[in-house]
Amino acid sequence: MLPSTVDLVVRDARVVTPEGTRRGGVAVDDGVIVAVAADPTLPRGDQEVDAEGNYLIPGLIDPHVHLGRRGTGYPEQLVVDFETETRGALFGGVTSLLNFVEQGGHYVPDLDVFIEVGEANSYIDFGYHMVMSHAHHIDEIPALAERGMTSYKMFFNMYKYSDIDIEPCEADRVYRVLAQVAEIPGAVGMFHAENAELQRECERQVRAAGRHDLRAWADASPPAAEAMQIDQIGHLSSLADARCYVVHVSSAEGVAAVTRARDRGADVVGETLVTFLANTVEDDLGVWGKVSPPLRGPRHQKALWEAVRVGTIDHIGTDHVAMTVEEQDLGEGRYGEHFWDAPPGIQPGMEFMLPMLLTEGYNRNRLSMERLVEVCSTNNAKRFGLYPRKGAIAVGSDADLVVVDPDRETTVDDDFFHTREPRWSSVHGRDVKGMATHTIVGGDLAVADRTLLADPGGGRFLARGPAGERAL
Repeated sequence: MLPSTVDLVVRDARVVTPEGTRRGGVAVDDGVIVAVAADPTLPRGDQEVDAEGNYLIPGLIDPHVHLGRRGTGYPEQLVVDFETETRGALFGGVTSLLNFVEQGGHYVPDLDVFIEVGEANSYIDFGYHMVMSHAHHIDEIPALAERGMTSYKMFFNMYKYSDIDIEPCEADRVYRVLAQVAEIPGAVGMFHAENAELQRECERQVRAAGRHDLRAWADASPPAAEAMQIDQIGHLSSLADARCYVVHVSSAEGVAAVTRARDRGADVVGETLVTFLANTVEDDLGVWGKVSPPLRGPRHQKALWEAVRVGTIDHIGTDHVAMTVEEQDLGEGRYGEHFWDAPPGIQPGMEFMLPMLLTEGYNRNRLSMERLVEVCSTNNAKRFGLYPRKGAIAVGSDADLVVVDPDRETTVDDDFFHTREPRWSSVHGRDVKGMATHTIVGGDLAVADRTLLADPGGGRFLARGPAGERAL
């Protein structure tokens, strides 16, 4: 029996639910959805939102975020990044994120710090992926799982020959991780899949030719390097009987490798990035388009859109990295001799994820709104142990909701962004059609008519696995 008055009601919406899209609204009480129904049957709300006939979707879940990068004053930079980057996420309709933690030392002694920093500074709910960059991290997996951190990333075998403090990751180390993943309910092995030997030789060739542009960056890590490693992941996944997730699939060859693994029965899924769907190597981006793995040509972009549409690629993330202009371009701007030294990264992806997918996907008939919700919210929640608490508009689910006007237009410029560094992005200067107008997090109206209403520190740590189970 519903009370006559609840905390918040959204009315006059096209509500995207797991059963399909329906006209009506949602009632929220104590941070949880208590009714999804036609407008006349909804109770009164202490606060009411008129969706004006626009879509109401579950908040996006970004499964691929890098806040507080090691080497930037860690964890001090994590404090800053949680506040600035999740503020931008709110405007982009992202209401939960999963952040990668990578450090040389042991993780377990610092877990309370990671959680406390997030809960003190984040506007949105958050969880952690743990990077298995050193052998001792593998030994920590049982303790990490007990604390609700059930996803473990390996660089297979990218950065093997770099001076980054990441130990080489080969099939033996992957198997050690996946053998434990298979024993933990809901756990996932995650992979950056690029073959380091091939990449090293290709980079040697392009640099010897004196090239220092975005096409050289792409040629230094060809699609074959990605596909080779994904093929191995498929075999290792089957051998260990473990669930796997390939991050940032960038190429047609990578899509084909994911397909081969799934056709063999391996529990392997692929993620692509909004940047790969919005940009190609042909865009004149210079160092601003330096991503790892690289932007590729239109053929690959077309293959990625088709893979997302038909379900070969079931997840979209951002690979959001918080960097300033000065950190990214090293004083060189677009191209120059320091191109190879500039760090790769996408900034500020969480804020342009939804507008670009609405512009290039929904409004170009590449994605239905229902499919957009699947690949940006529902599937991410399911893969990482958050569903149905997250990723669905359903009774009992967290009230993380976004009103989307698919026709609202603007231009991506410095004023568009609300993050630490608004001055650059891979989509600067682009016109967009489709934006979030209201964002609700945990039942609280955080953004209304593009105005920030929330304060930092409202986000909660998302424990997963047995530590985070909640029956609906």
